[in-house]
Amino acid sequence: MSAPFNASAYLLDRHVEQGGGARLALTGPGGDITYAQLHDRVVRTANGLRAAGLLPEQRLLMFMADTPDFAAVFLAAMRIGAVPVPVSTMLHADGLADLLRDSRAAFLAITSAFAAVAEKAVAEAPELHAVLVPDGVSLSASVPVHRLTDLAASEPVGKPYDTQDDSPAFWLYTSGTTGMPKAAMHRHASIRVVCETYGDQVLGIRPDDRCLSAAKAFFAYGLGNSLLFPLAAGATAILESAPSRPDLLVERATQYGATLFFAGPTFFANMLRADVPADVLSGVRLTTSAGEPLPAPLYQRWTDRFGIEILDGIGMTEMLHIFLSNREGAVRPGTTGQAVPGYDLRILNELGEEAGDDEPGTLYVRGESTATGYWSRYDASREVFQGEWLKTGDTYVRDADGYYTCLGRTGDMIKASGIWVSPAEVETRLLDHPAVAQAVVVAALDTDDLEKPVAYVVAASPVSEDELISFCREGLPSFKRPRRVVFVDSVPTTATGKVRRVDLRAAAVEVLRTPEENS
Repeated sequence: MSAPFNASAYLLDRHVEQGGGARLALTGPGGDITYAQLHDRVVRTANGLRAAGLLPEQRLLMFMADTPDFAAVFLAAMRIGAVPVPVSTMLHADGLADLLRDSRAAFLAITSAFAAVAEKAVAEAPELHAVLVPDGVSLSASVPVHRLTDLAASEPVGKPYDTQDDSPAFWLYTSGTTGMPKAAMHRHASIRVVCETYGDQVLGIRPDDRCLSAAKAFFAYGLGNSLLFPLAAGATAILESAPSRPDLLVERATQYGATLFFAGPTFFANMLRADVPADVLSGVRLTTSAGEPLPAPLYQRWTDRFGIEILDGIGMTEMLHIFLSNREGAVRPGTTGQAVPGYDLRILNELGEEAGDDEPGTLYVRGESTATGYWSRYDASREVFQGEWLKTGDTYVRDADGYYTCLGRTGDMIKASGIWVSPAEVETRLLDHPAVAQAVVVAALDTDDLEKPVAYVVAASPVSEDELISFCREGLPSFKRPRRVVFVDSVPTTATGKVRRVDLRAAAVEVLRTPEENS
């Protein structure tokens, strides 16, 4: 049996015990909170949760914006051995009810903006025992409703529950790009692992850093950026409860002195389209990207405008955070970088054999932050969690220097004219055109039921379909060119900002069905 370890104590108690209680832990529109104040609030809230009847290993679903309340509830639940489950705040009532039932949550915690949605969902969750609400929220429910301020009025005494490395700590639901979200179950030690690998050895996060994330904390990427990494390092998290927009995040970065900025390719593209002044991020020393591959042209536009490196990486909900990333001062645009210390990678080809350099295949990862599996998803767990290795479902190639390049999701690869086509390669070519702000390439069937590439494009300035197809033909082999370009105002995304290619594939079903468009 391993020694006692509680992730909440790892993130808070040691800073206070080592004399860092006066340092700022949280800032933003929700106010300034020091480490000592946050520790006091978490201990009180933990005791309040115990008194309200939350038991170790019971789930507490968190339908909460990024606020100090979120931080306090998440840390307090882990402190008493319960399992916080942050979920997307973009859910409607039926979706929230689905996750309440799926997780068998005993408690639900909300922030005020989501009270109406929660009230409808609670009526469809028969196993729910109680709801936690902030001041000013009136909720009609058939179960007890507790105010967070009342819970935080408990006595600030007591030690963390006697959890260990492998004790269940929290769940995170996958983003649902391929179907119903699945709950990845993480243990307490996973938090220490990602903080001491990616946080320490890639970000190099310092106590004087201030972290601002466009990705919200219900998302694995955002949870690390906005809570785990800053607290582990004794740094400061800038929490923003409102939906992320370029103008708002730029304002917050300036107002609260952000030094680390975290986003994804779509958000970086939106910032460039918003034409924000080049000097507004002058205090930011480093930016990171995850969620989907960052195209080299987008990286170049960003660095040309702002002069700040983007460290593109890949993480998964199942791995908690980033396990493959570029490094500061050694970025290779268009690649996802090299393995993060502490993680092993391999690429298997179609025969299940180790792929050589520059040979494509499915990426697998091994590391100590791997989830223990999916809750109540036996078949899916066996498919993804394969012994020590986790199957990412992404197609990659590795060069001789150990840099990895994503060719797309394995199921997103297109076989045109009998040859595999990477959507990412065609998207990169389209983004090289100055009139293209965003491009997503998917497969569509032509009149012979053969796959061909179709591009969905968000234009930055006027451009014609013929011009973009000709541009691709000039820079790519003919079979890789998109057979159609469909102009859209935006592309569909998940709550975590990933492109929903499944929606675009469905929209593309009839695009190539007329003979004159099948060239």
